[in-house]
Amino acid sequence: MSEAQSQSSNVPPRGGFFERTSTNIRNFWARVTAGLEAEALWKQFVSEAREGYGHYSREIDWEAPHDSRFRRTLFIVRSFFWVLLLKLSPPRRIVLLVALALLVTAALAQNPAGFLWLAAIIIFVLLALELADRVTMKRDLQIAREIQGWLVPIAAPEVPGVEIAFVTRPANTVSGDYYDAFWRGATLSDVPVATTQNGRQLFIAVADVAGKSVPAALLMATLQASLHALAVLPSSLEELVTQLNQYACAHSAEGRRFTTAFLAELDPATHALRYVNAGHNAPILRRAAGGVDRLDKGGVPLGVDFGTKYEIGEVTLLAGDSLIVFTDGVVEALNEKGDEFGELRLLNLVRPLQAASATLLRDLLMAELTAFTGTARQHDDITCLTLRVVPQAPASAS
Repeated sequence: MSEAQSQSSNVPPRGGFFERTSTNIRNFWARVTAGLEAEALWKQFVSEAREGYGHYSREIDWEAPHDSRFRRTLFIVRSFFWVLLLKLSPPRRIVLLVALALLVTAALAQNPAGFLWLAAIIIFVLLALELADRVTMKRDLQIAREIQGWLVPIAAPEVPGVEIAFVTRPANTVSGDYYDAFWRGATLSDVPVATTQNGRQLFIAVADVAGKSVPAALLMATLQASLHALAVLPSSLEELVTQLNQYACAHSAEGRRFTTAFLAELDPATHALRYVNAGHNAPILRRAAGGVDRLDKGGVPLGVDFGTKYEIGEVTLLAGDSLIVFTDGVVEALNEKGDEFGELRLLNLVRPLQAASATLLRDLLMAELTAFTGTARQHDDITCLTLRVVPQAPASAS
């Protein structure tokens, strides 16, 4: 090999440095943006900014009288500052005030660079401390979410001739919604075949604790535990819901932490359904013939009135009928314009889906909901349970 060839072989390809730099920049940007396009990033930023503004503005007295626009503006700015400052711990409030004082000094100083650098470092340290708290809280919430996942079924119980599907989307890491489907009186050693032979009823529950996030999730856990404890006992549906309401009243903070719920028992042999609607969104019973019934018999939400007597509703599900039980997060979901999904849109979606299985019905509903909300931030927990009586195939002629 000649000397010229040897030298040329040691020279990196033209454009290699720039190509690597460009690739590194693209990888960095993809990591920062999580692969989102510019339009999606902007919409998410606007959504988060609106939510943050709403979070702080709720603590400002917008009705306070002022004799001039200037004084009103000054009052709003001062109020926002105090709301923001008081969100920090006392030591961090002092640190932030020191950083702001340095920024003011920099604006007045002839050589502001040193003050600006020091203020920037202090604010960065303060941001790092706040992020550390958030990461710790997020880790704890993830653990709470895993625990909450143990309280609800992963798969629906097998019921001959009946399909069941469910889905939940928490607005935050943990949810105040609850869904369940289990055999009354069943133990861990029971199997679906044995339970149907023993004449046990399939219990269905969908509930929504008032509020969101951790407080609602804790109450949801207590509701699940008390419901399962009561369901093991040989009591009627009327007795069960009465005892559940009394327990909820004892732990409802004087009615402020109430729970709406739809509770039902399904006879797997006759498909007769006995239910109680405790202030919940009326489930939709889509008949195979095309009609729609609403299951609204019951009473007030659990935890409101200790002495409430609940009315029991009774219907019989026929072959091809579908039952859709949902929480208010479905019909009250908002799009970017602030419009609600609404029950009319839900009904119009359900009516033509005569041959849809429970799983397909669930998936179509969630897909329609996702398309409607777009990039709007979810403001409430969303839960849906679908149940369908499978039509029997006609017997072939011998």
